[in-house]
Amino acid sequence: MNDELKSARVRIDALDEQIQTLISQRARIAQEVRDIKARGGDDGDHYRPAREAEVLRSAMARNRALGGPLSDETMAKLMREVMSACLALESPLAVAYLGPEGTYTQAAVYKHFGQQVSARAVTAIDEIFRDVESGSATYGVVPIENSTEGVIVSTLDLLANTPLSICGEVWLPVHHQLLSTQVRLEDIKVLYSHPQSFAQCRRWLDAKLPGVPREPVGSNGVAAKRVAEGGVAAGAAAIASAAAGELYGLQIMAANIEDDPNNTTRFLIIGRQNPEATGADRTSLVCSAPAGGEAGALFRLLEPFAKAGINLSKIESRPSRRGIWDYNFFLDLEGHRSDAPVATALEEVRKRAAFYKILGSYPRAVL
Repeated sequence: MNDELKSARVRIDALDEQIQTLISQRARIAQEVRDIKARGGDDGDHYRPAREAEVLRSAMARNRALGGPLSDETMAKLMREVMSACLALESPLAVAYLGPEGTYTQAAVYKHFGQQVSARAVTAIDEIFRDVESGSATYGVVPIENSTEGVIVSTLDLLANTPLSICGEVWLPVHHQLLSTQVRLEDIKVLYSHPQSFAQCRRWLDAKLPGVPREPVGSNGVAAKRVAEGGVAAGAAAIASAAAGELYGLQIMAANIEDDPNNTTRFLIIGRQNPEATGADRTSLVCSAPAGGEAGALFRLLEPFAKAGINLSKIESRPSRRGIWDYNFFLDLEGHRSDAPVATALEEVRKRAAFYKILGSYPRAVL
């Protein structure tokens, strides 16, 4: 080993020691925060979505100021794990997600909360809501929409009726793998996956596996698990993540088979918190127009946002189940409900609506 390389490694070792020392100091301060809060009677949930979003955005800004060389996303991921470990010392979090292990929803949990969270798998989206409502989990992570296949209607319907609030959001790039114990595509006799994944890979499947039956299941994790349990003789394959393949011992027969390389799923964090404004927030609400079907009723609901110059990033309609042809409108808008222009517009919408409910104001996805 030459002297130049040896010197570089010595410097790395010295920096590693400094980094570890500083992380330990941060962890001890986290314990101090826990004790301070406990003396004040707050011994529950110490997770603060607005504070964590600000810390991550600051880490990315510092990274840009320092000129890298790591990407902003990589720096934020490293900071996320430090925060996750420190938060676990303050108040361990149980987070419910759509299981089993190996689903994209589990990946969204770890992306948002870090690896030190206690991830709790359940079998259906409505169970995530029940777990959080009952206190079995502190938070839940639920899929809300996909960039190519649109909204998850079951999540919308549950949001309209839950006492919980939206506390945050996660954007997860989704890359589908064809997983199996088989070696050749011609040996595949049946395909398992979530219906959304079948839709997101439709063109590839039609071209490469025409005529192979597609069996929908509750999650991609279930699909991978079923293929692993079926063995080679079943001739089955699953569409799921690379992580699911590793978890269940399946090989990737074809990688990244999604039709759109930018395929992304948005997830919501549900809980009981109402995060403070950060300056980079989103507000979600549901409302309905007065009965009677008068012309311009929907326009009158949306007009206050246009007058206030507030951008609506999404609008979806769902049957309200209060009457025939009566609809709920789910809206996402830029800004926090405590922002003066947003607050004024929301109050005007509340006066005009037959049904009105704010689902949450929360930090926009950082990564």
